[in-house]
Amino acid sequence: MSRGVLRHVLPLLLLLASAVGCHRGVRFENQVFSKPGVRYRLGALPPVWARVKLSNNDLAWYTPETGHALSVNSTCREHEDAPLDVLTRHLLMGFTERLEVEQQNVVVDEREALRSRYRAKLDGVPVELLFLVLKKDQCVYDFTYVAPLGRYEERLAGFESLVHGFHAEEAS
Repeated sequence: MSRGVLRHVLPLLLLLASAVGCHRGVRFENQVFSKPGVRYRLGALPPVWARVKLSNNDLAWYTPETGHALSVNSTCREHEDAPLDVLTRHLLMGFTERLEVEQQNVVVDEREALRSRYRAKLDGVPVELLFLVLKKDQCVYDFTYVAPLGRYEERLAGFESLVHGFHAEEAS
């Protein structure tokens, strides 16, 4: 993988993230993420994924050897009560030459979610994207998977694991 593609993946996560910011009381232990007003469980990732801390993400991971990236975000206050397709389009901001590959409604944690796959470019670098957006208990959750063009399937199982294990829990 070229250094150019690797150099663009971490900034890509910043563009994809909803503005959450840093908060006291943010924790991720035993696959459970919590911050003031929200708590949720995720499925486990294989060890190839390295967690990275970015201020605009609840959680993010990266595979330095391949340039794949994952992020998970929740917005529970002051979020737009928009349809799932509109919320998904917000995640595409900053990308050019966007091409929708497929989109389908699925059920995640007993809620309808929208799963969308795209090909796009960021600063001229081609990538493949997978988004999953759902609303539950007055929160919007979005999952993002970023793969270098032509390498989409390589780390997709990590995304599937995170989503499969997702469960919104009562915030303490």
